[in-house]
Amino acid sequence: MKSIKIEIPSLTENIRMIESFIDNAKEKFQLDDDIYGNIMIAVTEAVNNAIKHGNKGDKDKNVKLSLGLEDSMITFLIQDEGNGFDFQNLPDPTAPENLEKPGGRGIFLMKHLSDEVSFLDEGKTVSLNFYIN
Repeated sequence: MKSIKIEIPSLTENIRMIESFIDNAKEKFQLDDDIYGNIMIAVTEAVNNAIKHGNKGDKDKNVKLSLGLEDSMITFLIQDEGNGFDFQNLPDPTAPENLEKPGGRGIFLMKHLSDEVSFLDEGKTVSLNFYIN
């Protein structure tokens, strides 16, 4: 398995580094534009959640991002240093009472843009899988 890793302090401006990381992966693995777009949105959303919710914006805590490629699947692991969360009981962002709320759509987006999403280590790690062929 080919693997690439990056670690960033929990600052929202570091999302730019994540975008560059994904741009480099697009070039290196010749990802088509549709998959690239899905990866960009889902992974940056996961990293943003790790910064804001997992690490609570604590710049002394890091977010780790790794990419693994095996056969026709590319996997991104996003790991924070927070306490995890209850990923089994998330509010439905499409429910009428939640439509006007400004947040709460990140995991919904990840699930719809990725081929597979799983939460590990009590929610401190998110795995996003994308089929590339």
